[in-house]
Amino acid sequence: MAALLLTPAELHSAIEAGEARAVDCRFDLMNPAGGRALWAESHIPGAPYADLDHDLAGHAAGGGGRHPLPEPAEFATTLGRWGIKPDTLVVAYDNMGCAIAGRLWWMMNWMGHERAGLLDGGIQAWEEAGLPLERAEPIIEPVDYPVGGHCRPVVGLTEVERAALAGGLRMLDARDGARYQGLSEPLDSQAGHVPGAVNAFFRENLDAGGRFRSPDELRKHYLDLLDGADPSGACVMCGSGVTACHDLFAMELAGLGGAALYPGSWSEWSQSDARPIARGPEPGGPAS
Repeated sequence: MAALLLTPAELHSAIEAGEARAVDCRFDLMNPAGGRALWAESHIPGAPYADLDHDLAGHAAGGGGRHPLPEPAEFATTLGRWGIKPDTLVVAYDNMGCAIAGRLWWMMNWMGHERAGLLDGGIQAWEEAGLPLERAEPIIEPVDYPVGGHCRPVVGLTEVERAALAGGLRMLDARDGARYQGLSEPLDSQAGHVPGAVNAFFRENLDAGGRFRSPDELRKHYLDLLDGADPSGACVMCGSGVTACHDLFAMELAGLGGAALYPGSWSEWSQSDARPIARGPEPGGPAS
């Protein structure tokens, strides 16, 4: 299994040796076309663009949240279009501390592709290292990627509803504190969090320079959040199952793998007025 977290120098060497494929995951929820525009201006050599809305999400009708998982066969086609083979080292990056790139890392693992990692510090770290960028769209020979999928645990709405009412599942919410507490909600119709979920803001996985904190620091952080629960008895959510993957990556770095993703997350939960909603800084009971 490849290292989970690569430095710019390590990624550059792997690309030069023909051993790795970088994938550009820059995306702005408020300006969905912005990430592709940045990629068109310059990107790491050979990197295709992964569009969160179209490449890293499916199109479930009637619920499922903003970014439901695609069908494995659909995602396998995307990987093949990017020239990725089962033994390719795939390294995702963005310009937001791996907030979006973490989703691709998790999806690669979900497909059973273990040779996947993140570029620590993102494209900013690559530029700071003085490494080359290119503007031209990479010429990639498509390949057939085998259909996998379901190799990482996922929980659905029914399981989360059960946990909100009766417990039994440690729930972590990767959104920022204001959204978790219900003080603001820029994307969904209702504000707050799933009753019982504790706040685990994904940016707390990073240091002041935008790099991941050490495995020991992350381990202490998540052991506190888990509060005695085994990672296999936990799930992580966020707004739409994207930054939750950042928490799952950090837990993996910390040696605490095994937690499930709730892909629908708050964008699914908040669709119904009938579901309970908690507000405030604590994970306690429902407020409505």
